[in-house]
Order: sequence, then C-alpha cells, then structure tokens
Amino acid sequence: MTTRELPMTVPSEGLPARVRIHEVGPRDGLQNEKGTVPTAVKAEFVRRLAAAGLTTIEATSFVHPEWVPQLADAEQLFPLVAGLPVALPVLVPNERGLDRALSLGASRIAVFASATESFAKANLNRTVDEALAMFEPVVARARAAGAHVRGYLSMCFGDPWEGPVPVPQVVRVCKALTDMGCDELSLGDTIGVATPGHVGALLTALAGAGVPAPVIGVHFHDTYGQALANTYAALQHGVTTVDASAGGLGGCPYARSATGNLATEDLVWMLRGLGIDSGVDLGRLTATSVWMAGQLGRPSPSRTVRALSQQQEQ
Repeated sequence: MTTRELPMTVPSEGLPARVRIHEVGPRDGLQNEKGTVPTAVKAEFVRRLAAAGLTTIEATSFVHPEWVPQLADAEQLFPLVAGLPVALPVLVPNERGLDRALSLGASRIAVFASATESFAKANLNRTVDEALAMFEPVVARARAAGAHVRGYLSMCFGDPWEGPVPVPQVVRVCKALTDMGCDELSLGDTIGVATPGHVGALLTALAGAGVPAPVIGVHFHDTYGQALANTYAALQHGVTTVDASAGGLGGCPYARSATGNLATEDLVWMLRGLGIDSGVDLGRLTATSVWMAGQLGRPSPSRTVRALSQQQEQ
C-alpha cells in the first residue's frame, strides 16, 4: 500500500502500544451465512488471514450440525489449518463438543455464555445458572488438558427481549466464568447498542470486582455505528484484545437485530492512525476480504475495504 492509502499516525496518550486482534471471521462471520461455504474456501480464508499477520484466528465451532449447519465441517476443516503458526481457537458448546475438539489437537477452547436469561433460553435452552453449570466441567476438562479457555459473554450491554442490561448483572456472570477457570473473557455487544460511557462503566465495575483489563477482550457489533467508538473507550480502560471480523462478516443467528461485527480493516485503520501496533498488513487483509466477498457473491460491508478498493481502482 502507498502512503496515500494509509492514515496519518497521531498517537494518543494513555492507550496501549499494541493490540491483539482476535479474528472471528471464519467462525462468527461465516456461521451467519445463508449458504454453506465450501471447506476448502474456509481453509484458504484462514491461511490468507494468517498471511496478513493475524495471530489469533477463530477457526470453527464444534456444535451440533443442526444448530449451525454452516460449520458442520469442523472435523474436516480443522486439520487443514492446524499446522499454521497461529492460535486457532474453536468454540465448543458442551463436553461432547470439547471431546471432538481435543481429539483433533485443539489447544484453545471457547465457551459461549449469556448475561441475560432470555438469550440463555433462546441460545442454549437453559437459564443463565444452568448454562454456567454446564460449562464448568467443560472448562475444567479443557484446562486439565492444557488448553487455553476463553469465555464469551453475550448480551453484555443490551438484549432484544429485556432491553438494557444492568452492569452488576454482567459482572456477576463474568465473575462466575473467571472463577470457574476461564483464562480470558470476551464481552459481547451482541445487538450493537453499547455506547462509550456504558463500556467504560462496565470495565470500571469489572476491575473493581477483580476482573482486570488484561483478561478482557471486547466484541462489538456495529448496528448503530458505535463499534469503533466503543473500542476506543475500551482501549482507554486498558483493554488490549479486540474481536473483529475480516470484511465485517457476521452477526448472530439467534438475535435478529444483530448486524455485522466490527470489520477488522476498520479496526486496523483506526489503530494505525493512533500509532498502535497490531502486526496486521492492511493491504493483504483488504485483499483477503475482497477475495472472500467474491466467494460469497457480494461486496464487503467494511468501509475501509470499500474505500481502499476504490482508491486502487483509480
């Protein structure tokens, strides 16, 4: 990429020097597709993301095929990418999913909890506490096998059935996940209703409850155009792990009002402008998202992908 195609770097005080991007496109992005993407295309997507400099790429989910048919090929996909020199987390819903993942050598496991009763019922057909009880042996067994465990927590800021989610309610479930042994949490704004002040209030409350910023990642959706502003607020509070999806792919199949994830390219553009290192080659990443958009038969929703692609065509 030329200098003309990159933002001017103007560092801001109080922000981290480096951010680790947790790329969720191959899992969270593709699980929301109406059609099924061929396994070979998924594997090539992961390879291209790794070549662009992403070091954590969520590969797939070991859920029952009836739940998420788009990811039914987990057993076929994971061996195709397992040799890449990157971290490849996989989502597991229960002990059976954990068995499938561990049998293929997965060393980074994620479980998916909810901060609200309504979404826990819709997503897992359990109460919040019943879901936590189900995850406890999963986390324990994963840790015993030497795996790193991430705890996703959805509906941290708002729920389509319950409305705004009280901060103490989210803190309680976060504490439960860390107490059971999760190494890392990902705070999900599943329907994209968070604003920077709300983000700051939750992170401050978590720190006060003994859940510090270094173990927290943030996962924002851009429903109301707030994902980058919310990410900036999280950086101001010491968060250094940000979830994003190449090309802005994805949403949530169990929450109709959820639109796409924060686009990785949009995040990298902001980080570059702030002088924050992510290790990602924006040109190669953009090319990857353009390629994937072609495989899906539609343009990328990422503003940065569109802008850079137009510049290169001129």
